[in-house]
Amino acid sequence: MTRENRNSRLQQEIEANLKRAYDDVLQQDIPDRFTQLLAQLQSADSKPQDEGDQHDA
Repeated sequence: MTRENRNSRLQQEIEANLKRAYDDVLQQDIPDRFTQLLAQLQSADSKPQDEGDQHDA
């Protein structure tokens, strides 16, 4: 086996392992804390800008 073939085979194996790891992460549930934070951010985005700056006046 040539060095180029070994490198190519190694690269393919690394890519396959990375894909498996990525796919595994995609299958995991989103933690509740992240869901709560996203809800808070969406709520803050829906408020008018002036309401959030009232305490600075």
